[in-house]
Amino acid sequence: MKYTELTQQIIHHVGGEKNVISLVHCATRLRFKLRDINKANAEELKKIPGIITVVESGGQFQVVIGNHVAEVFDTIMQTAQFTQHPEDHNEGETSPKTNWLNRFIDIISGIFTPILGIMAGSGVLKGLLALCVAFHLLDMTSGTYRILNATADGFFYFLPIFLAYTAAKKFDANPFLTMAVAAALVYPSIQEKVNAITVATLTQQPLPATETFIFIPISFMSYAYSVIPVIFSSWLIAILQRFFNRIFHSSFRNIVTPMCCLVIVVPLTFMLIGPVTLFLSDLLSQGYQWLYQMNPIIAGIIVGGGWQILVIFGLHWSFIPVMINNLNPHMLGKDLMIPMLVPTVAGQIGAALAVAIKSKDKIQRNIGFSSVFTGIFGITEPAVYGVNLPNRRPFVIGCIAGAIGAAIVGFYGTAVYSMGLASIFTIAQTIPPTGFDMTIWGLILGIIVALIIGFIGTLIFFKPKATESQCQSELSSQKSLTPVPATISKTIQLSSPMQGNVVALTAVNDMTFASELMGKGVAIIPTRGEVVAPADAKIISLFKTKHAIGLLTENNIEILIHIGIDTVKLDGQYFTAHVEPDQQVKRGQKLISFDLEAIKQAGFEVSTPIIITNTDDFIDIIPTDATLVELGDPLLTVTQ
Repeated sequence: MKYTELTQQIIHHVGGEKNVISLVHCATRLRFKLRDINKANAEELKKIPGIITVVESGGQFQVVIGNHVAEVFDTIMQTAQFTQHPEDHNEGETSPKTNWLNRFIDIISGIFTPILGIMAGSGVLKGLLALCVAFHLLDMTSGTYRILNATADGFFYFLPIFLAYTAAKKFDANPFLTMAVAAALVYPSIQEKVNAITVATLTQQPLPATETFIFIPISFMSYAYSVIPVIFSSWLIAILQRFFNRIFHSSFRNIVTPMCCLVIVVPLTFMLIGPVTLFLSDLLSQGYQWLYQMNPIIAGIIVGGGWQILVIFGLHWSFIPVMINNLNPHMLGKDLMIPMLVPTVAGQIGAALAVAIKSKDKIQRNIGFSSVFTGIFGITEPAVYGVNLPNRRPFVIGCIAGAIGAAIVGFYGTAVYSMGLASIFTIAQTIPPTGFDMTIWGLILGIIVALIIGFIGTLIFFKPKATESQCQSELSSQKSLTPVPATISKTIQLSSPMQGNVVALTAVNDMTFASELMGKGVAIIPTRGEVVAPADAKIISLFKTKHAIGLLTENNIEILIHIGIDTVKLDGQYFTAHVEPDQQVKRGQKLISFDLEAIKQAGFEVSTPIIITNTDDFIDIIPTDATLVELGDPLLTVTQ
């Protein structure tokens, strides 16, 4: 229960328990489905220690936690009480983002997320078994191999039953009812019939007699390892279950409803849903194979370069069924996409490692080094959200490195033969049944190249951002450039460099400014993205991030205009400077323009402190009494 305080804060900032429709988790994220997304406060959540970032995608409100997400999830489920409302059964109607893509991704992630861990674990075990066979450590005819192979392959063989359970949870159906349908699909006598047809086809013998269901011919197919048929049948079960529960009396619906659902859905699946969905699955596999064979190098560049972008928006879930479908022995029996994803992980790891080494920020260094470790095991969110994406350039370099590495993997035609996360363990999963070949070395080469390019590219092109304290220290070092004689008392009026609402400096959400350690002044919440000179002056400092500018007036008044709070992190994005250091400017001359709305949408406060940094050189500094100022209006009166 060590995460109790964290979970309480999370629940509070997602709008409380009553705002939560459902909650699941994947390898690093809590995935909330909320009744009202507007009640959630993403910016406050991002500030909480223990939370990497927050993503709104696929109709879900995703809180990225990291490797300990399972413990946080368990704590939430033990302490929170989520209530179901009747309207929650209407998928997506309570969310403002209910387009078909969001709903599709929400459904797919909801079905596959609960089994992703066991799926990855079973896939890795299959890869390790292949490694043992390749090194002659195990004989495929031995009892040890048979038991371990059954342990690893059993999950995939009976995958329809596992998917029936998670699909029922997603569609709000009776999970045991959907599992009964899935069990019928993989029933031994059905599989025996499929095997007999397969053997007859391969040996060119007469096919077994066609069987019928109430005079309707049945096309027997293997549903072991299948994905799509059971999802459609579970969806149909959910619809029929609600229909029959409405029309049958409560005294016998618990018996009659399951019977009616099974009698309708199981035959319908064998005769229509199964054949149609397996045919579509086959077309999907053939289409994917056709695109790959056209040019595997270009396919690698596209997949490797774009995968982490899909991960950011949660769109990668839409490819999970495709990968599993490819691995079905009755389809391709292997997948060519998963190996391409490993270099994308390596590229982000290399970039994060370079940032950690080069960064001067202690917190970012710690996050960088720890994210490298988690990335080795296929978890890239800490590296992407915590290190590379906030700095932008390392993320782009990591994507380029991943594209190059994936192109190499595509060139060698590397494939995996079991499902799992793209990680260091994927190497074992690429061992073909025939033993070691160049496809394995192609993957290793792609990983190494992506890692090196991501690391060296980031070392060369990434420049660590200055922290806010460094900015303030640089400004402070520029104080007292010219001694000011105080022999004659006079007042100087500085005009407003911005248009907006005037607030007291003490109200600014930054203790350095609010405590007036930097000097006295005032703050403006701008309504227009433009800064002009408050007096005739000389530009004495202009930060490369363009978020702050320092001026020295003809009366030796040193002025700091700091646009927004913590906007140094934007690294100059949304800011445009119209002057240069040491340039003389006139009152009202444009200094900086900025995209006000974009800065707000990026999650930054736009309160702009306007400070006299050499306050001690003057008798008094008096702000205006006005609450709203236009460009050029009186703002500060300095008594000299």
